Amino acid sequence: MMKISLERAARNPLASRTLPSLPFEKDGMDIARRTIGCWPGYSPSPIRELSDLASELNVGKIYFKDESVRFGLGSFKPLGGAFAVSRALSRHLTEEAGEVAPDLTSPDMKARVAGLTVTAATDGNHGRSVAWGAQMFGCRCVIFVCSSVTQQRKDAIAAYGAEIREVDGSFDDAVRLAGVTAKEQGWFVIPDTSDGETVTAPRDVTQGYMMMVDEALEQLKDEPPVTHIFLQAGVGGMASASAARFWQAYGDKRPVTTLVEPEQCACWYESLVAGKPVPVTGDIDSAMAGLSCGEVSLIAWPVLKTGADFMVTLNDGAVPVMMRYLAERGGDDRPVVAGETGISGLAGLVAAAQDDALRKQMGLGPDSRIFVVNSEGDTDPEAYKTIVGKSASEVLEQ
Repeated sequence: MMKISLERAARNPLASRTLPSLPFEKDGMDIARRTIGCWPGYSPSPIRELSDLASELNVGKIYFKDESVRFGLGSFKPLGGAFAVSRALSRHLTEEAGEVAPDLTSPDMKARVAGLTVTAATDGNHGRSVAWGAQMFGCRCVIFVCSSVTQQRKDAIAAYGAEIREVDGSFDDAVRLAGVTAKEQGWFVIPDTSDGETVTAPRDVTQGYMMMVDEALEQLKDEPPVTHIFLQAGVGGMASASAARFWQAYGDKRPVTTLVEPEQCACWYESLVAGKPVPVTGDIDSAMAGLSCGEVSLIAWPVLKTGADFMVTLNDGAVPVMMRYLAERGGDDRPVVAGETGISGLAGLVAAAQDDALRKQMGLGPDSRIFVVNSEGDTDPEAYKTIVGKSASEVLEQ
């Protein structure tokens, strides 16, 4: 039996079972379904049942939503970044010509957006999503990357025609520079986090992410309701979107929600304990690269402030243990390719289930039905092979 160690764990002192107010458009979910569902190559990502792991942890079911196959980009991010690009361009065309819901994939529309530029900051997957969306719709794209982003991740973004600009600093520094540059140049900034000033695009990103759980609700409609969700936090976009969609569906019977973060960049843990958003500074780089964020998103804050029930932090040692386990054991009688960030929610579940006191607090047991997201596959193939010892293709051929 593998062992995942907890660094810290606590009940959210602000938690409430009352459904929080959700800062999204009333018809946002319908717009996301109509928009994303029409994109070439769209299909719901699969849910893998991790039956062996559920048995080892003495819980009922583990549903692992596998985003490693989403649109060939290897993560859930296209649901957010590319969707927000489409919304920004649609709004611009609507305001410019008074059109309603223009078809951005038509040749005529591509010619009209060719002179427009979208930009974003990234630690990898969000930038790739924005660049992919820009290429699909025909506009220019500039992506700011922080110093910790690997060359393979930068190359993957550039492959979609984006200009890469490197920032000597953290992800949060890159976010700020992208925002300032966009204002100066008249570009459309597509952040996956919000400082409270830029709201519309990060709200669109989050609403797009909700599509992932919307699919899961349909896929699990014949199963008993989910009782627990473990969500990798980062700035909070995916976590708030996932939690919000479950809450919309389940109301006051919503699942027990746990946020999972690396110890060195646990901005949600620190903020929830403080009762207000507080930044985490210093060396915040983590092997869970997509979670190397020092500041919570102010779009996600009102959702998770009272909606998160627990928070846990892990050290980077969880990464190789969990990645190798999934590559060797997987679920549904097949291995699962999960990247460094993709494993973090599941690693949080394993650590919590192995801690007797926390397990009791959370109500984890043989009747628990737990939803977790594999948020990325081998989005950095070299890192994946170094950690697992095999490439993703070799793992899947086993």
